[in-house]
Amino acid sequence: MTTVAAFATIAAGTSAVAEISDDVVKIGILNDQSGVYADFGGKGSYEAAKMAVEDFGGNVSGAPVEVVTADHQNKADIASNIARQWYDTEQVDAIMELTTSSVALAVQALSDDMNKITVTTGAATTELTGAQCVPNGFHWAYDTHALAVGTGGALVEQGGKKWYFLTADYAFGYSLEEQTGKFAESKGGEVVGSVRHPLATNDYSSFLLQAQASGADVIGLANAGQDTQNAIKQAAEFGIVQSGQRLAALLFTLSEVHGLGLEAAQGLSLTESFYWDRTDETRAFGERFMERTGSMPNMVHAATYSAVTQYLKAIEAAGTDATEEVSAKMHEMPVDDLFANGASVGKNGRLYTDVYLMEVKSPEESEGPFDYYNVLATIPGEEAFISEADSGCSLVSN
Repeated sequence: MTTVAAFATIAAGTSAVAEISDDVVKIGILNDQSGVYADFGGKGSYEAAKMAVEDFGGNVSGAPVEVVTADHQNKADIASNIARQWYDTEQVDAIMELTTSSVALAVQALSDDMNKITVTTGAATTELTGAQCVPNGFHWAYDTHALAVGTGGALVEQGGKKWYFLTADYAFGYSLEEQTGKFAESKGGEVVGSVRHPLATNDYSSFLLQAQASGADVIGLANAGQDTQNAIKQAAEFGIVQSGQRLAALLFTLSEVHGLGLEAAQGLSLTESFYWDRTDETRAFGERFMERTGSMPNMVHAATYSAVTQYLKAIEAAGTDATEEVSAKMHEMPVDDLFANGASVGKNGRLYTDVYLMEVKSPEESEGPFDYYNVLATIPGEEAFISEADSGCSLVSN
């Protein structure tokens, strides 16, 4: 596995300060760059990280900042090997993004053993800030509970009482199904069944036929990326929506809507914690990101920008890149940027920021490329995410 040294900016005429280990701050962006989640985060997250470093001035406390990146191929063992190599031989200080929950859990645990910081922006499981929380682990963009509250809550209120889940067969899918099912039941709904599929499945016919035969009002797609896109396309072939059942894309972002197209995606309800066309600041960021990547950013890309920026702010505030001091500042400092406005970080490492319930526009409503969402509701962070007290994190004293 080859690690790509992606970006380095040297502070001209400045010698590195003693408080920065190895005279450089090095951040690793570890994610899926070739599989089903390549558009979900992928190289776009790497570009967002570079943008954050550039906007910060290329250095912190007199030391240059470098970003490295690698493809973990959605495999926890490969991700752990890369992370260990980064820590042992390449002096990486923090690892971020970590798409795929199994990967994020493995790398967060390894990083805890090696006293390093992780900031997960691409994975969803609530275990990261729940039972498997660690002192220097942070969860930034979204999680399965927020998705359940947003998309699941909206559909139950619209009459979607009976749910059947088509679930990716790994930690993320299980967590998303569990959280959405519990939330639906708490609102008076019912889970009538579920079926699990392998990651990167091409043929969903047998799974969709079971879901169709279940009599459910809503078929919850507890998967993501190309898996969700393929399931929606094949559901259309079976006439599932036309027959009266609804599809709930429980983790779907702007990138997947773009890949699927408005004709197929129109009317879907989904939840994101960022939309490029929401404010002047988000539009400016989106246009810059578009120039570099050819696409508008989704919540994972924007959250990666925010996470890198906040990490550098914490180093600056601490006057060192030592893990304990930087982690303390990240817990202490509010997060106020283009991704999160006046948000806070809990003792469990969860960033409590607003999320948005979206509806995908019809082709007729859209005024141009990436004009894809109507924002239906803003869900405050304290409602979207599990509270510190209820998270199950051992770092939280009740």
